[in-house]
Amino acid sequence: MPTELPAGGVNAVGRMLGALGDEWTLLLARQAALGTTRYGDFATALPISHAVLSRRLKAMTADGLLTPHVYQHNPPRSEYLLTDRGRALWPMLTSIWEWERHWVPEHAERMPAMRHVTCGAQFAPVMACRACGQASSEKDLDVRWGPSGSWPRSIPVESTRRRSRPETSRTAGLFPETMNILGNRWAFALLVAAFVGITRFSDFQTQLGASPGSLTDRLQVFTGCEVLRLDDGHYRLTEKGRAVLPVIITALQWAQRWFVAPEGPAVLLGHRPCGQAFTGVLTCDQCTEELRGSTVRLD
Repeated sequence: MPTELPAGGVNAVGRMLGALGDEWTLLLARQAALGTTRYGDFATALPISHAVLSRRLKAMTADGLLTPHVYQHNPPRSEYLLTDRGRALWPMLTSIWEWERHWVPEHAERMPAMRHVTCGAQFAPVMACRACGQASSEKDLDVRWGPSGSWPRSIPVESTRRRSRPETSRTAGLFPETMNILGNRWAFALLVAAFVGITRFSDFQTQLGASPGSLTDRLQVFTGCEVLRLDDGHYRLTEKGRAVLPVIITALQWAQRWFVAPEGPAVLLGHRPCGQAFTGVLTCDQCTEELRGSTVRLD
């Protein structure tokens, strides 16, 4: 069941960032989607300490992503199974995988291609409009705040989780640059602001309410990894930055499906070409069929 949020509090975007904006949570969700269920197998698959792993599994259970299931009583042992909420992360995980594989060539380990079981081909996911089926970019979308939307309500409460060192993820060949976007409480909001046309430092600061130091840090990270470029005082999305759109859309849609504010959605999306409300779906670039979590495999 979706989580009902209190009126006037942190909205679906803020709750999503609080649940997923962490260096390890998405990696654990990915391992769970690949079939890992037991504590020892998570510890073997990822370069994570036992203390951090225990905290993350507890937090993911509290957030409704995993559910413990006792498989041994003496001594007691539990495995961690994905819930419907956790399984629903597959479009976001697929989008992250493709973005990292295509745009972050310096991974320590080669990232396997994805194969679409339905047509049998290696594929890249394409974001399309569910209403009309047309492949869509940020130029096709109208984005506006919904009834529960605002920048202050979209920022999660400061996380108390300890951050892993950035080089740990890079050495492991996992999702290093995605963590630049989702692993900081301001980064996701800043990138969304860039997608809706904000380009100047002062406008980012006014809209987001971030401190100058936090904003400067995130902008330096984004320019350093070439998601944004600084051009005559304006921070503009690069091609690599625009390619993050499927990650943002799938994260937003997941958030608004599973965290419901009484006032209504945080963000409303419209599709200009067909004039309908926009719901993004991932399609196969080879056969154009809509993807399902059960039809995506890693080669």
